[in-house]
Amino acid sequence: MSMRRELVKALIAAAVLVGLVAGRAAAERPTVVRAGNLILRLNGGVTPRKLPKGKLAPITLKASGAIATADGSQPPVAKTVTIDFDKHGTIDAKGLPVCRSSQLQARDTEAAKRACRGAIVGSGHTPVRVAFAEQSPFTASGPLVLFNGGVRRGVTTMYIHAYVNVPAPTALVTVVTIKKIHKGRYGIRAVARIPKIAGGYGSLINFHLKIHRTFRSGGRKHNYLLARCANGRFYAHATAAFADGTRATGTIVRACSAR
Repeated sequence: MSMRRELVKALIAAAVLVGLVAGRAAAERPTVVRAGNLILRLNGGVTPRKLPKGKLAPITLKASGAIATADGSQPPVAKTVTIDFDKHGTIDAKGLPVCRSSQLQARDTEAAKRACRGAIVGSGHTPVRVAFAEQSPFTASGPLVLFNGGVRRGVTTMYIHAYVNVPAPTALVTVVTIKKIHKGRYGIRAVARIPKIAGGYGSLINFHLKIHRTFRSGGRKHNYLLARCANGRFYAHATAAFADGTRATGTIVRACSAR
């Protein structure tokens, strides 16, 4: 391989890393993970940062991620994303209207909202990169809407609905299962199973999510997400698994203050 090609690859890798570390102007510094040719950025946090120390209070969760390669090639296809959340947070979906997966399939964003408006728990945005054989890759993006899928036998289900042109307008529904775990500082595990995009030729390259919902049930006000600041830190540990066998993992730590 020529020195010129090595230099080009090094410059591309540096540019990608600078872009990933920079993140959004208003975002905190992300966690950047390198696994071979793959570069994964993880970011997120909760608001408000001031929370009670001894009791749970409502929170809003923001999460984002980006997948790129050091040499600029098509990123591998993501299969699952597993996130372990801090044990001082919880999810409360009891009494919240429930949406079924069948109500979201083959529907655009507005139709999905109409079908399950009462079950919406968040929103976001995602771009995907499609690389068909012998064609130039292209990027398509679309809105994300998060829906409560109900609670059964201790497992909470969430559906993430995306509607993107890949190249025809297509509804993509990601199933997320959430359950309690007992793993040191972690108490909740969420596993997202990414559907095939464009018949397997599409790759997830970015996502931004915001989760927040207040609702009434049984005459009382409820909040979908709650947390407390027990020790001044929130932890989240994420692992992404890809179709080519690559696994990338990283930990996010965010400060909080007790009130």
